[in-house]
Amino acid sequence: MLGQMMEQQLLISNIIDHAARYHGDTEIVSVNTDGSQHRTNYRQVHTRAKKLGSALEKRGLTRSDRVATIAWNNHRHFELYYGVSGAGFVCHTVNPRLFPEQLVYILTHAEDKIVFFDKTFVPIVAGVLDKVPHIKHWVLMEPRDEALAAEHEWMEFYEEFLEEGDDDYQWPQDLDERDASSLCYTSGTTGNPKGVLYSHRSTLLHAMMSATPDVMNFSARDCLLPVVPMFHVNAWGSPYAAALAGAKIVMPGPGLDGESLAKLFNQEKVTIAAGVPTIWAGLIQYLEASDTKLPHMQRTIIGGSACPPVMIDKFRDDYGVEVLHAWGMTEMSPLGSVNNLKNKQLDLAEEEQKEIRLNQGRPSFGMELAIFDEDFKQLPNDGVTQGDLHCRGPWVLSEYFLAEKGTTLKNGWFDTGDVATIDEDGFMTIKDRSKDIIKSGGEWISTVELENIAVGHPEVTAAAAIAAKHEKWDERPVILAVKAENSSLTEEDLINYYDGKIIKWQTPDKVIFVDELPIGATGKILKRELRLEYENVLMEK
Repeated sequence: MLGQMMEQQLLISNIIDHAARYHGDTEIVSVNTDGSQHRTNYRQVHTRAKKLGSALEKRGLTRSDRVATIAWNNHRHFELYYGVSGAGFVCHTVNPRLFPEQLVYILTHAEDKIVFFDKTFVPIVAGVLDKVPHIKHWVLMEPRDEALAAEHEWMEFYEEFLEEGDDDYQWPQDLDERDASSLCYTSGTTGNPKGVLYSHRSTLLHAMMSATPDVMNFSARDCLLPVVPMFHVNAWGSPYAAALAGAKIVMPGPGLDGESLAKLFNQEKVTIAAGVPTIWAGLIQYLEASDTKLPHMQRTIIGGSACPPVMIDKFRDDYGVEVLHAWGMTEMSPLGSVNNLKNKQLDLAEEEQKEIRLNQGRPSFGMELAIFDEDFKQLPNDGVTQGDLHCRGPWVLSEYFLAEKGTTLKNGWFDTGDVATIDEDGFMTIKDRSKDIIKSGGEWISTVELENIAVGHPEVTAAAAIAAKHEKWDERPVILAVKAENSSLTEEDLINYYDGKIIKWQTPDKVIFVDELPIGATGKILKRELRLEYENVLMEK
């Protein structure tokens, strides 16, 4: 016997319909590329997104055609999220920080029909234009600019494009929740980037999960500022989850420096933010230098790479901001786990709670994590045993976009490429990327732990640990560190700083001070480049 309940497709258009209906006057504040601010609301976004969907149809797009964006976090990008997917097309967010060759590869592989781009990226677009002749329409996300129109005959303008749409357009009624909705590519640090094609169903389920109290805890009382770019895994799904909850949204545009963010946080009374550690490090430096506080901020989600313990303490102790340590991947929509304490842990001593907060948290309902050995035997969740981390769930990919069937999963599990432990409560700790972990004398050394200790030193602003070749032990750890301004820190000082903080044999063999560390398209340190440059440093006589 079947249940006798109504059925409704889980579609992205449902989210913006709901937001317009019940949170129509809730603000969406946007910083434009020229630094000016724009204010709109869910009702206006809903109207313009539908008109955009109509305009796309009139350009001859057919179901599941890809529409690319190369843009910052702003109100027009937000409209594209809903207008493109709502009309039955695929919103393909392109990371402008990739190499030009990778941009050309992605635009070609995705077979995009139209590209919408911000003014900042005109040089990038002009540089790849003739290499992707299949793209017929390039739309600048601005009103008409006569000077740019005269300089670039191929350029169209967003507001004029929008006017082509019908005011009374209705979302298509024949969409299936399993239809493709958006497309994101991995950062492609090794080889070509890979596409991950999300569905309406996976996106809406991910948004519903994200908004729950044990994950991002969005509500209509909140004001969200997503620092994580909308071109990076759909800003971790926050533009969907925030609209679903009816939260106010502040889009920061291109100004992601500490001063710009701090002013925006306080001006708009932001309560929750999300971003990678490198951005938060810049914010904290500005806050300390200017003696600025964050009186309205309650919590921030930090992911993308491991959050240093010193950053968690700094936010909590100096600014009263709770840090939610999160972990995920493009292949997971992206959230896999978020660190929130359980009821039984609330009575623990502060130091014990701090220790728990350092890991990557536990999965929500719908996400399953497990660790396996090299023979694909599942290992115990005892908090000690390390293994290769795998996941599965309704918002985890089944195949890469246009990949050969059956080449992505193993026995129904996706291999994350991380080495981790999981305890009996589900709290997961990333020990390292499998390609980064150091194997010295047959024993593993976590680069994450070494880096966290290094950046805990008050005179170190950034650090990376790599495996260097060693005659006796095969590999030994080497630290690449960036010193604070006017620091007199020596190699011996930093090596001695590890005393008592880590097992003696795991102490780095060498510290090399550098002016900066190479940062990739998603804000992560490019360990591969460092290994290529320094892997023989301990072998040199």
